[in-house]
Amino acid sequence: MSFALRVLGLTVFTLLTTVSAATAADGWSVVPLGEERPVFYAEGEPGVVLQDMVALVNRGERAVDVSLRGVGARLVFVDSRLRLAPGTRTEVPFTVTVPDEDGGAEIVVRDSDGRTRRVAVHLRAAVPTVSALTVEHLAVRGDRITYELVNRGTTPLVPTVAVRADGLFGRVLDRAPRTLSAELEPGRRLKLSEPWSAPALDSVEVRLTVTAAGGVRDAASVSTGDGPWGVGVAGVVAAGGALFVVRRRRRRKGDAPEPSCAEVELTGAVS
Repeated sequence: MSFALRVLGLTVFTLLTTVSAATAADGWSVVPLGEERPVFYAEGEPGVVLQDMVALVNRGERAVDVSLRGVGARLVFVDSRLRLAPGTRTEVPFTVTVPDEDGGAEIVVRDSDGRTRRVAVHLRAAVPTVSALTVEHLAVRGDRITYELVNRGTTPLVPTVAVRADGLFGRVLDRAPRTLSAELEPGRRLKLSEPWSAPALDSVEVRLTVTAAGGVRDAASVSTGDGPWGVGVAGVVAAGGALFVVRRRRRRKGDAPEPSCAEVELTGAVS
């Protein structure tokens, strides 16, 4: 997956500005870098990597060794262990990966004496709205038309299904669109079937169309093949050929030959 880095409103403070969050009486504190931000807030598509900075301020008279870690989300710090000199502020860049769902995380800073400071990180997964629906595995099995509907988008859909079948002699099925009684959730696959009565002596193409709100549409088709029609045609052709041979043989055995015009009418030949 490709990652995009986004800067979340970074503002550089001068040394030892007023601290509004996570201030400790023992002289060191941790706050989001920026203009009076008590917490971090990050928003983006799931999987996107966002960048920000946390400020560590040491107002004491001695150096402080601290370590940083993230809890509740994937946070990566440029420096996870550092020493805060007296009367200084250190700005530490970090990245956070947006999760699949909205959630909360924390930056936890701990010094060598076991004292801990925490800053909240609120994460919002901005999932794009995509409506997509597909018809898959359409097949004719005996007296049923089977198929699957798959919600390929990010929003729930209520599909409407229409079935049509056309044969060599015209339309044999035109089933009015019907709306399913339940929503199809994103990522869900639904197996369905339709009653079907195959016409005799015909080759049929079955077409299924599915629609949903927002202009969503997909279709699939399947052919039943030659089926009994191919057998029927072969039988008729064979029978016609046999009849022609028998009639020709009968003419040869007769006492007098039939007029040549009879052969012309029988075979369709033009002299």
